[in-house]
Amino acid sequence: MVAQTKKSTGNLGTFAGVFTPSVLTILGIILFLRMGYVVGNAGLGKTFIIIGIANLISVLTSFSLAAIATNMKVKGGGDYYLISRTLGFEFGGAIGIVLFLAQSVSIAFYCIGFGEAVSSILAAHGLVFYPQLIALTAVVFLFALSWVGADLATKFQYLVMVFLILALVSFYVGGLQKWDTQLLIENWSTGSDPVNFWILFAIFFPAVTGFTQGVSMSGDLKDPGKSLPLGTFLAVGVSILVYFSVSILFAASNPIDILSRDYGAMNRTALFGFLIDAGVIAATLSSAMASFLGAPRILQSLASDKIFPVLKPFAKVEGPLSNPRRGVLFSLVIAVLTIGLGQLDLVARVVSMFFLISYGLLNYATYFEAATLSPSFRPRFKWYNKKLSLVGFLACLGVMLAIDLKIGIAAIAIIFAIYHYLKRTSGPNRWADSQRSYHLQKVRTSLIEADQDIGHPREWRPYILVLSNDQNYRNLLLDFAGLIEGGSGITCAVKVLRSSGLNDGRQKEEALRELKKEILESAHHAFPLVLSTINTEAGLSALFQSFGIGPVRANTVLLNWEEKNIDTNKSKYCPSYQKYIQVAVQSGCNIILLKSGGLITIPDASLEEEPKNIDVWWQNDDTSRFMLLLSYLITRSKGWNSAQIRLLATHYDQDNHQNETQIKEMLEDIRIEAAPVIIPKPDSKKIIEYSKKTDLVFLSVKLKNNIPMLISGEPVESVLTELKTCALSISAQKMELDAEPEEGKVKEMAHLYDQFQLAEKKAELAEKYAVRIAEEAKEKQKVLESSKDNNLFNMQQEISEVLEIREKAIHAKKRVFREKEKLKKVENEAKSEGILTKE
Repeated sequence: MVAQTKKSTGNLGTFAGVFTPSVLTILGIILFLRMGYVVGNAGLGKTFIIIGIANLISVLTSFSLAAIATNMKVKGGGDYYLISRTLGFEFGGAIGIVLFLAQSVSIAFYCIGFGEAVSSILAAHGLVFYPQLIALTAVVFLFALSWVGADLATKFQYLVMVFLILALVSFYVGGLQKWDTQLLIENWSTGSDPVNFWILFAIFFPAVTGFTQGVSMSGDLKDPGKSLPLGTFLAVGVSILVYFSVSILFAASNPIDILSRDYGAMNRTALFGFLIDAGVIAATLSSAMASFLGAPRILQSLASDKIFPVLKPFAKVEGPLSNPRRGVLFSLVIAVLTIGLGQLDLVARVVSMFFLISYGLLNYATYFEAATLSPSFRPRFKWYNKKLSLVGFLACLGVMLAIDLKIGIAAIAIIFAIYHYLKRTSGPNRWADSQRSYHLQKVRTSLIEADQDIGHPREWRPYILVLSNDQNYRNLLLDFAGLIEGGSGITCAVKVLRSSGLNDGRQKEEALRELKKEILESAHHAFPLVLSTINTEAGLSALFQSFGIGPVRANTVLLNWEEKNIDTNKSKYCPSYQKYIQVAVQSGCNIILLKSGGLITIPDASLEEEPKNIDVWWQNDDTSRFMLLLSYLITRSKGWNSAQIRLLATHYDQDNHQNETQIKEMLEDIRIEAAPVIIPKPDSKKIIEYSKKTDLVFLSVKLKNNIPMLISGEPVESVLTELKTCALSISAQKMELDAEPEEGKVKEMAHLYDQFQLAEKKAELAEKYAVRIAEEAKEKQKVLESSKDNNLFNMQQEISEVLEIREKAIHAKKRVFREKEKLKKVENEAKSEGILTKE
């Protein structure tokens, strides 16, 4: 990380590569041609607010830029590169297009300003030229410089810097000479016909957008991580001082009605007007030049990332400086078309909206990166807080909507439309971004919050371990696991290796790689796991008990019945897993042994399929409820949503209306649609008779000497050959399908908390009673001691009352002790259950 920025193909330093292009773009056309106009129409007070809000956005975005630019090696593409490597290619692609258009339109914006300035100068000498024609000439000239490369254009910027400094010195001297304090006070407020505040803001905002020019040139910098934050903050700091001081001098030296309509007020205020003309020409050309350098590099970076196939030709670079000439040509076309609008203020509003979108996303990208709390977020820029980026994002969003609500909403809609288009059409990620870190952090937060809540039967979900030795069998199991998940569970495919102690690591990596590939090719939503163990029973027992984290624990083991007779003793994988069913049940995991008879889990859209049928052989126990719940979850899956569930009840001695009504009421209570059928005393023949043609049959089995047997005591083989697809099930957990929200552990915890509060109240009342009795005893003792009544009878009576009160006090203290002991016991129990903190 320390040396991340030392390797670079660029040769530009902080001053030449960041500060100079940034400050020359900031102190450009708006400063010379529109600053007086803003002061004249807004008044100095509102102008300060406009400058303050605009620079607040630039400062906040600069903090985000400094943090994210020093957290990774910044390559070509500037803002686009930073956003795409943080928020992903979807947002990156959307903002890349916006940034390229913003920079390309900015070329025209600055050249239009150049055309206006030159046209005014020539008009003063009796020569008339159309501003658009002059702007086109400037674009062609800048195109030639950009075609050659960044090096020549950078040298041109030094000349511009000289003219800019001379122009500002001339203005400051002229403004101070014409200083009028009374005029300054009068110009604090606006004139009689003010322009809308947000329109003026939109006109002014392009003045502060140049601070990201250094980022656009990041690929040409020697040390981007060091140069970007330093150069950017210097440029922003200098520009803030200049804009505030210039607005004050305008207000102190010119009547507000002149400022509101005279774009050449700076020229007439300065000591030497021709230096302002030179500064305008130099500043507009340099700003346009910076945009001409930045826009093609954003496009080239976007094309290189292969997000939009249509942009592939623009990935090509030429010359020793890797100049993206095709992008330069495309920017020329956009600039020429924009110049056709010919309205500087209109183009300024378009540019403002583009840049506000990009700055907003840059701030959000930095906040997003920081909010993931990823260990990889280690920016070298230390003066950063993620709240600054969040405020910057909200400020950009708010200002966009304030400038023009409809256009702002439309712009946001376009960004998200491109985002969703890319999400659907683009291939796999070509780089690591922060989205996975975000999801991992979200998992952590959600697990902690879920673990702090009390578990309830209503929240049960299938967390499935699929165990199989063979790929074909495993695929069948994964298909079935996808069905019984119902879109709410989690499946993990497990391979177990016999550990030999030699090359275990390499074998495990190879097995995991194969398993991942297999899952990916079959498009299953499952997680791969390879377990290496010397003792299979011990290894699986540990797996069944420990798999998962927090409240997400394995609760179901899915096996394939057909694998029970496979001899794989010579294989590097373990033999049949079925011998470990008892281990799984003892570990608290439900069991499903699947005998698949060509079960179609994914329907063929080209075929019209008949509705499927599911049979659940019901015994009114936990296994029955487990099977019925899985049957319902299956009906959530595509192709099975019209499946008919039939509940075959076997726990009744006879079939009658009363028993049928009882089952229907139970189904109504648990809110699962199923057709009840009562079958007293079932055996293998009845199972075959009723379920032979059923697509999927759930059968409850019991273990006898670790061998699954039917509820009738017959071997399961007696029915499996006659059934299509059968899921032999054993529940190792208590299953409740009709639990009310107030039932279960929640009710127990609530009762315990109520007990604690009651015990606390009783202890408090007992203590108060004991204190009151003790006070009464003291008062009575004082009365007795001060009594002057020598009547023996009265004295005996008072002594008796004192003794009685003292006896009450003793009993009260004992009561306090007992209540406090009860309170302590309940309190400890409540703490152990997590109801109370242990402080």
